[in-house]
This record gives sequence, structure tokens and C-alpha cells, in this order.
Amino acid sequence: MTVIALPHVRRHASVALGTCLLSFTAFWCARRAAHVSMIDLTVYRAEGATVRAGGDLYALRTTEAHPPTTYPPFAALLFTPLTLPAPATPRTPATAGNLALLVVFVTLSLRLAGHTRAKSVWWASAAAVWCEPVWTTLRYGQVNLLLGVLVLWDLTGWPVRRWAGAGIGTAPAVKLTPALFAVFLPAAGLVEHARGGTRLRHARGAAVAFSGATLLAAAVLPYDSWRFWSRMVFETGRVGPVEDTANQSLCGVLARLLHSAHPGLRWIAAAAAAGALGLTTAVAAELRGLRAWAVAACAVTALPVSPVSWSHHWVWCVPTTLLLATRWGGPPSPPPWCSARPRRGGCRTARAGSNCTRTASSRRCRPLYAGAGCVFLAVLGVRLSRTSRNA
Repeated sequence: MTVIALPHVRRHASVALGTCLLSFTAFWCARRAAHVSMIDLTVYRAEGATVRAGGDLYALRTTEAHPPTTYPPFAALLFTPLTLPAPATPRTPATAGNLALLVVFVTLSLRLAGHTRAKSVWWASAAAVWCEPVWTTLRYGQVNLLLGVLVLWDLTGWPVRRWAGAGIGTAPAVKLTPALFAVFLPAAGLVEHARGGTRLRHARGAAVAFSGATLLAAAVLPYDSWRFWSRMVFETGRVGPVEDTANQSLCGVLARLLHSAHPGLRWIAAAAAAGALGLTTAVAAELRGLRAWAVAACAVTALPVSPVSWSHHWVWCVPTTLLLATRWGGPPSPPPWCSARPRRGGCRTARAGSNCTRTASSRRCRPLYAGAGCVFLAVLGVRLSRTSRNA
């Protein structure tokens, strides 16, 4: 019977793959027709060129928008290979690379949720390329999908492996957005010592990876490293005006509601409350073996509490949406790959080509990301609390 069903399974997988390729081709044509600027890719190349020339990384201004350099210096080291091809060539390989990363990101997301069928990967990838955070990431040539793959690669593998923590530690050395994942694991390990050894080893691996990348950058770029970690990291205004409609953080929402570029203590209080709720929810899910829900909670927490979270940072909507689609309903339960081996504990503003709008309808819709994230955390926290009382 299995032999008879096999061609049917292959046919379904082939249809899904064909649909995904058709969707990617349509996206590619739409990208070309829209004449997207891929401005962030241009900035990355300029940063790599500045490193090779020995220039001042954080004094760099490039393109018509003149955005400042905002990433840690280790990122600039990684961008140096982008300076090797001719000026017009990186756009095509960068887009192709991001599409490949999207497929990997979807694969790891489905694995996290307990679905490993190939056709599911192709169907989900075909749809995900059109969601706004992914579209914008590809439009600007951003690195968000790469960071997501690093984190999920780390969190969907067995934490006893030799390289556990490398992805979680490397990601914030490139861009600080996923740094909360490096806090989540030791927090879970410290809450329950008897079952936290594996998590603490995982966290130590992340700390080693982050320290190694940062020290390497300091050895190659001592002046830029000193400037970034002593000054630039605290100047959140360099990233862009917090009140911009593309800023999908609590700080941005409050800034627009209060008509102020400096929400001050109100933002600090809101971010502290959301951060405490989110991290507590993530740790609670992790300690119950619900790694998928823990990862989603951690990602959805990191984005609203950051001073600036452009809409393209919200590519984490992909694993969160897939998790909700595949596992929502009834009490959360560990996915098969987790329970199979039980163990004890173990948009920058003012840039050329920006599609950010400032209409009244846009201002009403823009808080949806941060609002949806907070609702997700609240509902998940309540569900976990209820299942705990019923256990």
C-alpha cells in the first residue's frame, strides 16, 4: 500500500515545489518592475569597502539618504566580500540568497512546529515571500532572514551537540535585534537548576560565540569597536526617528500616540512590562518542553521592547504564524522532534525608494505588529497558566 501511495505523495510535493518556484518568479518580476533600491545592501557594501580602506566606519554616509552605520563592527567584517564583485552584480545573488534563506527559515520553522513534510515547506515558502516583513527584507537586501536562520538552526538542533549556541551568539554580533535569545536560555536554566544544565551549556556556547566574534572585530577594528560599544550602541536615534510609521516597537507606537519623539518613562514602563511578560512566558514554555512556543514568545518579545523595530525585523511572523497554523487548539504540547528524546532538563526613514507611507490610514494600521505581538504573549501566557493549573 505504501508503494501505491508513493507516486501520489511525490506528485503533491512536485505541485508544491512548482507553485513555490512560480511564486518566487512572480516576486522576482515584481521586484524588477518596482525598481527596488536594495539600499541596505548598498550600505553593507559601503561598510565592507570602508573596512578594507581603513576608514572611519561610524562616520560613513552613503547613498542619497545618508544613513549612518548602526550595526556592530563584526557585521562590517562579514560585509567585506560584498566589495569584490562589480557594483551592479550583488543585487541578483543577494536576492537569490535571501530566497534560499527564506526556504531554510521556513524549513526550520516547520521543524520547530513538528512538521517536516517537504510539500509543507514549499507551500509555506510560496506564501511567505509575499508577507510584508519578508518582502521588505528582500526589497532592501536586509540580513533578517540570515539572523533568523542562525537562531532557529541553533534552537531546533539537539543542544548537546558541539556547536550548540554558536548561532544564537553570532546573530547579535551581526545585529543586536535577536540578543534576547541569548538571555532566554540562561534565564530558563537558572529558574530550574536541576533541569537547567543543558540550557546553561547552550547559553555558555552562545556567550563564547558572541565574545569570539566581538573580540575578533576588536582585534581588526579596535577604534570602531571602542566607539560602537562605548557610545554608538546607546545612540538609538542613529537608527532613525522612533516616531516613524515603520517603527513597529512599543516606543514607536507611543511616540506616534503622544506626538513626541521622546516617550521617556512611559515607554520604559511599557517595555519593562512587556519584556517581563514575554520572557516569563518564554521561560515557562521552555521548562515544559514547549520549545516552539518558547521561541515564538522570545521573538515576539524582543521586537516590541526594542527602541526601534522596523517592519522588516518582523520576519519572525513566519515561524509564529506557522506555529499557530499547525499547533493551535487545545493545550500546547511538545512537537514530535522534542518529545522523541525526552531528557531531564535538558525601515530606516528618509531613504531612497522607501515605501513607508504617512497617511491617516497608515498611522492607524501601523501599530498592528506591536499590538498583535502583545496580544499573542498575553493569550499564550493565559493558556500556559490554565494548563498548569489543570495539570
